[in-house]
Amino acid sequence: MSKLPQISQAEFEVMGVVWKYAPISTNEIVRLLSRDKQWSPKTIQTMLSRLEKKGVITHEKQSRSFVYSSIISREAYRKAEQTSFLKRFFDGAVNQLVVSYLDDNELSDEELDALQAILDKKRGK
Repeated sequence: MSKLPQISQAEFEVMGVVWKYAPISTNEIVRLLSRDKQWSPKTIQTMLSRLEKKGVITHEKQSRSFVYSSIISREAYRKAEQTSFLKRFFDGAVNQLVVSYLDDNELSDEELDALQAILDKKRGK
């Protein structure tokens, strides 16, 4: 799939449950999301319907309930969002993203060492 659909923050939270527990029934999704959210079951069902229309999840009927699975992996979605973010805010330049982050945040020596280790590993040192 070349361009993944945009999903809202709330839809992303629903997707998180589907990605983690699929195949998963509507009732289980509602139960899991009700722990942290004050969304009604109808709201969650509406989001599931939207996600299905967007082509990121699918369902099959099992007995008297729908069971959902993702069509797009979490990793594929993360990569698409990462690329979109980089293009929108930094003209696709990773170095601009890193410089911006470093300018805006104070990193500890340990964090800087960890970043340097990642860069060294990428260079093959």
